[in-house]
Amino acid sequence: MNSRRSFIKRSLLASMVPLTGLTPVFGMSILGGNSKRKVYIFSKHLQWLDFDEMALTAKNIGFDGIDLTVRPKGHVIPERVKEDLPRAINAIKAAGLDADRMTTAITDPEDALTIDILETAAKEGIKNYRLGWFDYNPTLSIEENITGFNLKLRGLAKLNKELGLTAAYQNHAGEMAGGPVWDMSLMLDGIDPNLVGVRYDIRHATVEGGTSWPLGMKLLADKINSFDVKDFIWKKTDGKWRPFNVRVGEGMVDFDRYFQIIDELSIKGDFTIHLEYPIGGAEHGATTLSCSSDEVISAMKKNLNTLRSFL
Repeated sequence: MNSRRSFIKRSLLASMVPLTGLTPVFGMSILGGNSKRKVYIFSKHLQWLDFDEMALTAKNIGFDGIDLTVRPKGHVIPERVKEDLPRAINAIKAAGLDADRMTTAITDPEDALTIDILETAAKEGIKNYRLGWFDYNPTLSIEENITGFNLKLRGLAKLNKELGLTAAYQNHAGEMAGGPVWDMSLMLDGIDPNLVGVRYDIRHATVEGGTSWPLGMKLLADKINSFDVKDFIWKKTDGKWRPFNVRVGEGMVDFDRYFQIIDELSIKGDFTIHLEYPIGGAEHGATTLSCSSDEVISAMKKNLNTLRSFL
């Protein structure tokens, strides 16, 4: 705890001067010219800090905002959203950061906690939130599953319209809905992407798509309203090949091609950085670190610098 407090005190002093190496790259870039896209930090990786310390730390690293976890085991748990979400938003805004984005586990428009979370979020000025994931029911056909997902998303779209919110469904590698990417196009059929769209994750798209992921990205282009960013490599362990997460720019994601497509198709949306590789438990949302806070902060700076070099 003392080391954490010491870090926060050093951060207060550091906030008085620019952070070395955190100046965005202007001029010529992959996205062309001066990018105005914002970069958020996923608050899952800062759950070892309270609201005020989280916000101050993110500000001093150089992020534009915080993508707040409002879900089970998150910074704000759903059962306490009315009490804790306003406190978290106030802390983020007090640090001079954007507080208009959150990540949830929401999938059911009729759940009482869904209503509580979204109504509170709307009052606090949140505009974009990430949904939870749907699982395919093996007793139903793929088509029947997708029809059911579409109905749920239509219900959420109706809520979002009433509250002035935009939701995003993230593609995630594996057999859950959104893994193959193309299914999201069907899941979202007939739904205004300004109400429910796609949180496009290039890491997961590359795991599933190999070298064909650009086709899926183009298919979803008019539905994408935000981005999650991370990287990975394939590694063989126990005789099986598995994806292992690494720092942005050190893995298999073709960021040059990724940003080229974003630019060519004028895909809108801001970015949330994820650090899912081993950094003292912060990668899993730990509330106590097994490494120094400086190591976690250094990792965040490196990922931010790399992403900003593309913008």
